[in-house]
Amino acid sequence: MKPLLYVDGYNIIGAWPEAQRESWPLDECRDRLILLLEDYAGYTDQEVWLVFDGYRTERPLRTVEPKRELTVVYTRHGETADHYIERMCQLLPKYREARVATSDSIEQTLILGRGATRLSAREFWREVQKERDLGRGKFIRQPKQPAQSGSGSLRNALSAEQFEWLDQLRRQK
Repeated sequence: MKPLLYVDGYNIIGAWPEAQRESWPLDECRDRLILLLEDYAGYTDQEVWLVFDGYRTERPLRTVEPKRELTVVYTRHGETADHYIERMCQLLPKYREARVATSDSIEQTLILGRGATRLSAREFWREVQKERDLGRGKFIRQPKQPAQSGSGSLRNALSAEQFEWLDQLRRQK
């Protein structure tokens, strides 16, 4: 059984260094986070649930959108992502390993009481960066490093476009 990770979407967006630096609009942040976590879930072999607050919307029903490697949840009016995640953690069997990515301190305390472990937004972004450093991140690429003399790395020998083309070719089934 895959490890389970719940991500409090807006909480994580609020701590996203790249989004802060680029000043993306909220809907673009949501879309980019969905793409990033779909990729991240596939490479880390985790079951990832990304939960966005519908607390202040007029949405009468909760929306659950299963994607290829990720499940995206938009909570209904009056329901926070925190409440949804707490309830889902409470319903988990004792043997199921679950983590929750949020920096909300009250949420972290409640989650620990329900048997899940917490992952702060900063720790979460460190994990994502680790995947990126391993060359696994498809949607968030770090800038190409200049080639070092004597370095036999294919990544350093190719342009960003060439590397992207080869990476896409490698991913085809």
